[in-house]
Amino acid sequence: MNDLARHLDDDARRHARQLADVAPADVLTPADRYQELFEAVQGARVFEDSKTFVDCAPRRDPASILAEYRATCDAPGFDLARFVAANFRAEGVPDSHYVSDPNQTLVQHIDGLWDVLTRHPSQHPPQSSLLPLPDRYVVPGGRFREMYYWDSYFTMLGLAESGRQDLLRSMADNFAYLIDTYGHVPNGNRSYYLSRAQPPLFALMVALFEQHGVADAMRYLPRLKREHAFWMDDAQDLRPGAMRGHCVRLHDGSVLNRYWDARDTPREEAWLEDVTTARQSHRPANEVYRELRTAAASGWDFSSRWCDEDGGLATTRTTSFLPVDLNCFLHTLEAQVARLSAACGDEATALAFQRQARERHAAIDRWLWDEQAGHYADYDLKHDMSRRQPCAAMVTPLFVGLASPRQAHGVADAIREHLLEQGGLATTRATTGEQWDQPNGWAPLHWMAIRGLAQCGHKALSRELARRWLDTVGSLYKRESKLVEKYALRDTQGGACGGHGGEYPLQDGFGWTNGVTRKLLHEDPHDPAHHARAGSHARA
Repeated sequence: MNDLARHLDDDARRHARQLADVAPADVLTPADRYQELFEAVQGARVFEDSKTFVDCAPRRDPASILAEYRATCDAPGFDLARFVAANFRAEGVPDSHYVSDPNQTLVQHIDGLWDVLTRHPSQHPPQSSLLPLPDRYVVPGGRFREMYYWDSYFTMLGLAESGRQDLLRSMADNFAYLIDTYGHVPNGNRSYYLSRAQPPLFALMVALFEQHGVADAMRYLPRLKREHAFWMDDAQDLRPGAMRGHCVRLHDGSVLNRYWDARDTPREEAWLEDVTTARQSHRPANEVYRELRTAAASGWDFSSRWCDEDGGLATTRTTSFLPVDLNCFLHTLEAQVARLSAACGDEATALAFQRQARERHAAIDRWLWDEQAGHYADYDLKHDMSRRQPCAAMVTPLFVGLASPRQAHGVADAIREHLLEQGGLATTRATTGEQWDQPNGWAPLHWMAIRGLAQCGHKALSRELARRWLDTVGSLYKRESKLVEKYALRDTQGGACGGHGGEYPLQDGFGWTNGVTRKLLHEDPHDPAHHARAGSHARA
């Protein structure tokens, strides 16, 4: 029996045990399950946060709850909020009782947070929207009480440096289980996320597992191939100039990918917000809903990156862009499948994926490199031109090793000219009130820029970005004893502050900030952020 066959046999037995151990998932979304009751609750804003109701656990059989609602909702004196409280249990933000010791370093604080942010299969409430998983996982924190796809890779960077191979191994099994069970990794392990994925980083996760001795990459080869099929199935029989689902065939015959959500209804976790946005648009409502959902699939929800120039959220048209980051991640996936296939002796598959990776690289250079601007940019299919607005996604080709020295130099110059802020790397140059715009900076974008620039020889700029980001994170930690989801990067003379904008308040925690910060502190043991202490500004 060869290595791949042995892995497949072991995984088949493992998967059978997982299926036996994991509680059955309710794959009907809350909107599908509760129908007019769902719309009544979300439309009346029974809960301040739209995500609260879709995360509630029913106190009894969902069908019985809906039947009772239909029988009583028109009765005099019917109280919707009271009905919901009697029939659903809200999860709420977990109260961890975690208080950072004033003597703790930033590293010690992060290392102590991993267990606080860890969830267990036994904590999966029955008949809720949570998709059960076989093992433990780390959540971002705050209102985000489930495992998220692309967040998890950046969280894993820190888990590895904290010596938490146990959690890495558990999360590896969970991601493999999701692909085995649903054919892809959803946005998060909730039924209402099943219609979309997020940036496909499983190939990067697999490399991380291998690097840290968590698991042999070979055992994930079938899952990598299945994820690739999820992204590429829509390419079949596409004519030049046509697009379907995740795939676009360009006029030269090459295929690149876009983000996509299979549904065109309001996001259930933001139902009222999406309905309100659609009312502000002149487009059909279902078109607006699809675009908002697809922006959520990108991970950049929301940003001027996906809107008309000078347009607001109602102009979001994510499906009309070929994103540079998505296509770089898919190149990494194709290259990983080719490498592992060759290693196990499957020469035909290796050659096929080498060809796909080579063709994608050529298409990225042709369609996503803007020669006039001198940097990478998304391609606007609606206007048949590069999107000139600079955004931090331009660093991704450097991060995954696709940029030539000349291209890397152009990106470095563009960062210095357009995106370098006092507190780190700007997401875009636009100020819109959306969270993936000014003034906010995000941990995953910083990591990709810092690592990508260093790999391409721009080490001084890489170090400067790392210094600025760690100073931002460390300053807020000294003042408020916590790490947060995003940070404001401009006008920070009075001390770093958390980011703002978007549809929900700033969240504490926070998984990917912890992961990237822990990794950067490990790589530079002399950075001043090592000396930050919790609440030291408040004590001064």
